[in-house]
Amino acid sequence: MYGTRARTLAREGRPAPTWRQVCFYSGLVVMLAALVGPLDSLSQDLVVAHMGEHLLLGDVATLLLVLGLTGPLLAPVLRIKTIDRLKFLTNPLIALPLWAVDLYVWHAPGLYQAALHHDLVHAVQHGCFIFFGANMWMPLFGPLPKPAWFGTVGKLGYIIAVRLAGAILGNVLIWSGTVFYPAYAAGEAAHGISPLRDQGAAGVLMMVEGSLLTLGLFAWLFLDAARQAERKQELLDWAEQHGYALTEQRAARAVAADRTEDLRRRLSEDRPRDDHDHDDRSHDRDDVEQKPKSLSL
Repeated sequence: MYGTRARTLAREGRPAPTWRQVCFYSGLVVMLAALVGPLDSLSQDLVVAHMGEHLLLGDVATLLLVLGLTGPLLAPVLRIKTIDRLKFLTNPLIALPLWAVDLYVWHAPGLYQAALHHDLVHAVQHGCFIFFGANMWMPLFGPLPKPAWFGTVGKLGYIIAVRLAGAILGNVLIWSGTVFYPAYAAGEAAHGISPLRDQGAAGVLMMVEGSLLTLGLFAWLFLDAARQAERKQELLDWAEQHGYALTEQRAARAVAADRTEDLRRRLSEDRPRDDHDHDDRSHDRDDVEQKPKSLSL
């Protein structure tokens, strides 16, 4: 479906950026590697392997998938009323709590071990990690409209909150001193690792992955803020040069949504006639009105 829509847009002269398509297909590759590769079979024996599988699905793959989306690519999906009504889930104040609840509920001992023994529960678990993980990334990287307050400072707080939620769970796994998932005992014994070490390794993996991802997000946020400030000023300068009325808030929203070209086009189409144009029309009207008089003569 993604490829079909991308080809349609390309034929219409509105191709999706190549790097976005690469991100989307890379996300599918990561997802496939996590679900059918050696990590999947090992995840039945070790908590750390299962954690690695979840991090690939819920963090890395979903991030790549969201990076692959654009407004035009999503347009046919959003025309479905049921899906369009779900856009409110991508509000940062909703997306973050949903993701955190999903993370902690599925790492509760009962559900985590149930996924180990029941394929259906395991499939639902993975589906939740993918859905709520992608939804968590949408406020940062998705093409849907964002609240006006969700600027650089809002995004910074969002990233910190996401990583803090993950860090708390990681530290609990490392330092609790209690075995939360005894169902892995047989697999841990087969691999010569104690349950506490296996569980602690899972927490360490979660902390390391979260730290690396956070550093990358901080670097992106800094560069994105600089890029947006530059593009906003370019848009304001262009509007002033052409005599278009454009506020800083509207320019900032267009830049944040990556819709600067659409805004330029709308301003060009909706530009009010200036005094010079009015004088030209008045002059033309006078000429028209004078012509019958000359003809009557």
